[in-house]
Amino acid sequence: MAASIYLVALGSNRRGRHGPPRAEVAAALRLLGGRAAPIVASAPLGPSTRTFANAAVLIDSGEAPPVLLARLKTIERAFGRRAGRRWGARVIDLDIVLWSGGRWRSPALTIPHPAFRARSFVLGPLCAIAPRWRDPESGLTVRQLHARLTRARAAPNRLRSA
Repeated sequence: MAASIYLVALGSNRRGRHGPPRAEVAAALRLLGGRAAPIVASAPLGPSTRTFANAAVLIDSGEAPPVLLARLKTIERAFGRRAGRRWGARVIDLDIVLWSGGRWRSPALTIPHPAFRARSFVLGPLCAIAPRWRDPESGLTVRQLHARLTRARAAPNRLRSA
């Protein structure tokens, strides 16, 4: 397969063998190589109460999406990731967000990542390394998606009852 470019999101909110969450993300970035975004802190989703360290990386790979996914899952297990509840604490989370091939759909993998458009902790780091990358479904750039998600909105007008 010819080389493809992938945007991979990384996150951690639990100490592992490399140290606190920021150190776990940094170790995963070194292992993956490629062009990395700065690591940022973000609030947790769901029931977890621990702050996340998040980043993104742009990598070139000759691997097909399912092969890269298998490699990312192997890395997660090597870092100590265990199957658990959704949005729970994790040592490392590696997600394929976008792929130069456009869309990919299989039972185990969907590209673009189904939730990336609604997550500023993914879009922010992606903006740092690939702001002009276009979402194959909406046609919007990563920068446009991030701006839409983070722009200030006017407070709704509420009618007062007499």
